[in-house]
Amino acid sequence: MKYILSLVLAVLSFSVTAQISDMTTSLYDSYSKYKEPSLDKRRMKHDEIQPLINNLKNKPAYTVQKVGESIKGKSISLISIGTGDTSVFLWSQMHGDEPTATQAIFDIFNFLNSPDFKAEKEILLSKLTLHFMPMLNPDGAEVFTRRNALGIDINRDALMLQSPEGQILKRIRDSLDADFGFNLHDQSTYYNAERTPKPATISYLAPAYNYEKDINEVRGKAMKVIVFMNNIIQKYAPGQVGRYNDDFEPRAFGDNIQKWGTSAILIESGGYKNDVEKQEIRKLNFVSILSACYTIANGDYKNIPIEDYEKIPQNDRKLFDLKIERFTHKLLGKDYILDIGINHSEIQDKDQTDFYNVGSIVDKGDLSTFYGYDTVDATGYRLIEGKVYPDIIPSLKELEKMDIYSLLKSGYTYVRVADFPSTEKAVSLPINILDADQKVPGFYVNIGNNPNFVLQKDGSVDYAVVNGFLIDLKAKESNFKNAIFYGK
Repeated sequence: MKYILSLVLAVLSFSVTAQISDMTTSLYDSYSKYKEPSLDKRRMKHDEIQPLINNLKNKPAYTVQKVGESIKGKSISLISIGTGDTSVFLWSQMHGDEPTATQAIFDIFNFLNSPDFKAEKEILLSKLTLHFMPMLNPDGAEVFTRRNALGIDINRDALMLQSPEGQILKRIRDSLDADFGFNLHDQSTYYNAERTPKPATISYLAPAYNYEKDINEVRGKAMKVIVFMNNIIQKYAPGQVGRYNDDFEPRAFGDNIQKWGTSAILIESGGYKNDVEKQEIRKLNFVSILSACYTIANGDYKNIPIEDYEKIPQNDRKLFDLKIERFTHKLLGKDYILDIGINHSEIQDKDQTDFYNVGSIVDKGDLSTFYGYDTVDATGYRLIEGKVYPDIIPSLKELEKMDIYSLLKSGYTYVRVADFPSTEKAVSLPINILDADQKVPGFYVNIGNNPNFVLQKDGSVDYAVVNGFLIDLKAKESNFKNAIFYGK
């Protein structure tokens, strides 16, 4: 009898799992129907989401409440839907420059408002009550920075509660006494899944609630849901999931929310090759969060072995935007074999609505345990500092008529332009621009320097690196974004 019961439970579990798998696939395939088109850039501000929130006020299924204000008086909203006994609380953009899940939340609203997936939504909204706080730190979002207007990290304010934003989060968590909490963040794109070259596109954590890292029922539930979500992400970004270190941080909200009795699930959106605005990662958030809520609704997550949580690779931070391996570098008459790692910083415009890139060398030496989004095996290649083209080009229009690839093949990574707007810093062509009478910036293969050089082998220049972007001169291919104007 016991065997038969176990078999029946196994069959039911398989059936529900298959149903969720089908739902996940359908969500992924039909995502474009629900993607909120007005939120297509990471640098979005408070006033951009307000019309979307106001639209929800007109829909009877939703309860929309202003639950407080930021330091600078921007409203913070809580949006609720569902009639179920299980309460799920999702908050995003605690850090102002971490908006990927905020975008996904509005995609989720579009999904819930659609006529699709009726049976699944009936289960979801009859079993759960979902509470969304899309932008906890609107002042930080306004200038695309991590901290709030007080200059503190809200995620380290769970004990002192000096920030109004932290006070709001604590008050709402307590008033809801939520069963599950989704703490939604972005992480650096330079995290990788441990001991692999793959970026940690999504990373998870079921935060510890004490220094001993004990696992009680509350934390155990979070771990099981994370295992479920990991299995989903593996289908679309195989090997690209990491697990955060679970050392207890007594000041952090996630750790304390776990301690206060809500099963806390931290989701961090990392990097995905050629996805600067994190739109593919946004899609993965949409699919995995909805699927996770569905498994919470039907309770299927309870059958997941908690031991599988530890099988998720740990987060590591050993990725570069570009890694050049084993090139030959001459110093004081002697040849050395080196690796260098190059990353790009985003330099914001004055309105914090757009940015350009500045490359820099961030590491040098033996980087054999590191990886790159792009990697060049430069064995046998000599690194040669980029030169300045000898003629002065009258204008940018004239430069655009020139064969830039031929210039790079000749070792030139800089040109002088007589008439170039001094207010511009980014250059769309793959070559740096100097003023007519400006000297070339000195370049050495040292940490912190802006990398502009070519790689030469057997007399042929096959690769150029301009502002840290690799240009394959043989294939004429690159992921080039911008060069730099070195104006006075």
